[in-house]
Amino acid sequence: MISIIVFSKKYASSTWCLNELVEIYQCYKELGQMVIPVFYDVDPSDVRKQTGDFGNTFKKTCKRTTEDVKQQLMWMQALKDVASIAGQSSRNWNNDANMIEQISNDVSNKLFTQSEDFGDFVGMDAHIEAMNPMLCLENEEVRMVGIVGPSGIGKSTIARALFSRLSSRFDNRTFVSYKRTIQDDYGMKLAWEKQFLSDILGQKDIKIDSLGVVQRRLKNKKVLIVVDDVDDLKLLETVAGKKGWFGCGSRIIVVTQDMHILRSHEIELIHEVDFPSKDLALAMLCRSAFGKKFPPDGFMELAVEVTELAGNLPLGLNVLGSSLRSRDKVEWVKMLPRLQDGLDGKIEKTLRISYDALDSKDQDLFIHIACLLSGKSIISIENLLKGSANICIGLRILAEKSLIRITSPYETVEMHNLLRALGREIVRAESVYNPGKRRFLVNAKDISDVFKDNTGSDSVLGIICNTSEFSEPLSMDKKSFKRMNNLEFLKFHKGRRLVRKTGEARLYLPEGLVYLPRKLKLLHCNEYPGKYIPSNLIGDYLVELKMENSKLEKMWEGTQPFRSLKKIGMCYSKDLKEIPDLSNAKNLNVLNLNCCTSLVTLPSSIRNLHKLKHLGMNKCTNLKVLPADVSLESLEFLGLRGNSRLRCFPGISRNISYCLWIENLSGLSTLDWDNCPLRCMPSNFLPKHLSHLSMTYNKLEKLWTGVQ
Repeated sequence: MISIIVFSKKYASSTWCLNELVEIYQCYKELGQMVIPVFYDVDPSDVRKQTGDFGNTFKKTCKRTTEDVKQQLMWMQALKDVASIAGQSSRNWNNDANMIEQISNDVSNKLFTQSEDFGDFVGMDAHIEAMNPMLCLENEEVRMVGIVGPSGIGKSTIARALFSRLSSRFDNRTFVSYKRTIQDDYGMKLAWEKQFLSDILGQKDIKIDSLGVVQRRLKNKKVLIVVDDVDDLKLLETVAGKKGWFGCGSRIIVVTQDMHILRSHEIELIHEVDFPSKDLALAMLCRSAFGKKFPPDGFMELAVEVTELAGNLPLGLNVLGSSLRSRDKVEWVKMLPRLQDGLDGKIEKTLRISYDALDSKDQDLFIHIACLLSGKSIISIENLLKGSANICIGLRILAEKSLIRITSPYETVEMHNLLRALGREIVRAESVYNPGKRRFLVNAKDISDVFKDNTGSDSVLGIICNTSEFSEPLSMDKKSFKRMNNLEFLKFHKGRRLVRKTGEARLYLPEGLVYLPRKLKLLHCNEYPGKYIPSNLIGDYLVELKMENSKLEKMWEGTQPFRSLKKIGMCYSKDLKEIPDLSNAKNLNVLNLNCCTSLVTLPSSIRNLHKLKHLGMNKCTNLKVLPADVSLESLEFLGLRGNSRLRCFPGISRNISYCLWIENLSGLSTLDWDNCPLRCMPSNFLPKHLSHLSMTYNKLEKLWTGVQ
């Protein structure tokens, strides 16, 4: 309901009008009823303060009325507060007809805003509930609240729902989204301020000659302002620079995907919009595709797969769901490959805005993460991109703009799969018809074509592929990489396929890997078929070497330089019998040998790995002895779980904080654990054959619980 109150010079002569005003005022305060005051040939200040001709009339009414003093005080309060609500004054209009038209438009807009229904939006209530304590509408202080999250997550929809629900409680309200259209800062701010005042006051021809009018015009008004899609801090400084610009009880909601903007504007109350759960995402897709929260019979598996393709992103769920609406099951199956191959145009356009706003260095970092580095730790990314611009600053910028997420406890950098798809599409567009000239090759067919036709070039920085996606074995020979002089990243891994292919995907190396570019920093080759790695393949730039589930019997001959090597991973290489001399790998942090079941011992050169933090040898079932006199002071993680044949265990490190080992060493006969960092041995430590135990200078409070 909306009440329109027309104040005239003689309005206060009627006790009936004044009593009705009190009733309307009570509904305004208690029920949030909207009120539009119209001041016809009377100054709003005279109504508010009961002065001038209006005040004289009011005083006469009070003298002759039979109403008690309490009722008269209620009249005065109602006049004061209602006259403070933004409305229309006839003195601001050339003729009454134009004013009446504006009032009519105001009423229509308010009614339309109220009728907008977000109640059927899946998951909306949880967001509203989370924001209620931040908004705290019963508090009379001015509050600024931020809504932040990646593109397509539903920030604007949440803001519109809030605006719809709260509008009736505020004298003036507006939902705006302004973008920079001119380069001159002052001129742009002046244009923004003029447009903003016009929007919130409902006046078309506002004239301002200088900045600062917002605080003068709105300082006594209770306003609701939603500033959507903010990507320029200067916009906030113009329309909502400080809380003191607005009247008591005002609420300003700022929607952005850039956390830095909120922090810079000192907004502390922030609602971070996260990705919905799998169940909620499925419900969102179904609402868009089927008009209900659950899929019809026979559609569950398909609906789940499409939900995964959308990466639980509400925009993607809505767009993909809409594209599949009213289609039968056969059409869904036919549409899946198309959905898997690329981004929908609407989704790409929305996400691309964020990428285009980055500078060139941050765009380059975005592409590297999208194509290769998502899922890696900050430290790993810094190691692999060493020599590039400040990586930490770039990662922070991407995180603030909601393009990546950095998760605990290992500071892992994660990028949403639709953003990854955007990055890969940007790379594909660099050379649509000649993939050998792109920066990154990530598509199995493109990679296969480049190797078959030998069309690689020095533009290629990385090749990353799931070998399960090859329709036939990928054959590589000594010429395959000759033209790729700048190749830095080579990763062949085996993962889950969205569409099953016939035949077993694998790599075919008739001559072995006989040549790799010298600038290679990362070499991952799952199921490497060779028995050893040629020594000439290991270059000075190599940072990560991972050949899991390989056929390797030994890694290489002799000693390699290894100036940059940080990680070695040989897990599940069940034929691996020996580890080469690692004396020169002085920067090695991680050595993973889990499930290398033919491995019997480690080389004595391991004692030189003074930066080694992680040593994984779980389920090396033939491991019998570790080198004596080893002192790895930097070691933090040691995995020896499932090594029942291990007989002798030397003191290795005082700094180990996490162990997966001792409870499974039932065959251990000698344990030298001086300076032990543990406070208690595991209760399931069962050393049946232990004959020598040394644990001097340790932190143990007790050996174990129970009888051993």
